[in-house]
Amino acid sequence: MELFGTAIESIYLTILIVSGSLIVLYVLFSDLLHAIHGIADPGGWINPAVVLAFFTFVSASGYILEFATGLGSMTILVISILIALVLDSILNIFVFIPLSRAEESLGYTEDSLRGRIGKVILSIPVDGYGEVLIESKSGVIAKSAKSFDEESITEGTRVLIIDVKQGVVFVSPQEEL
Repeated sequence: MELFGTAIESIYLTILIVSGSLIVLYVLFSDLLHAIHGIADPGGWINPAVVLAFFTFVSASGYILEFATGLGSMTILVISILIALVLDSILNIFVFIPLSRAEESLGYTEDSLRGRIGKVILSIPVDGYGEVLIESKSGVIAKSAKSFDEESITEGTRVLIIDVKQGVVFVSPQEEL
């Protein structure tokens, strides 16, 4: 069968290549697009990866069925859509939904350290650097530290992280309540 003067197999193959390429680009750049303007998340109710996967499944199954069977092109299109709906549902339920509920990262950012409590493990001199140990749910973090108030802080002192600049935490002794 031909559509717009082009063999239907060529149309299926073109859609397969384009949608497969778009999926790869989406996976690589979705975080960047989302961070810039929320482009990758159009309203939160539809996932572009699911839509692109649907077109990939339709075109792949249509291409294979055109070569492997003697069925009519409309029958193959309907079968391909049904196959794509089933595979897309499985992909969404067992991959995309669990991934969206997973915690983003066990890491930390410098901004997330501000306001946390740490313990000095290497004394901080007045005009030098020491080291602070910060406990978190994902483990412990040891960071270079400098006194925020330009005072000496001894080993074992609990400190409050005031600021973080270039990987160094600026701390002040925690006041006892």
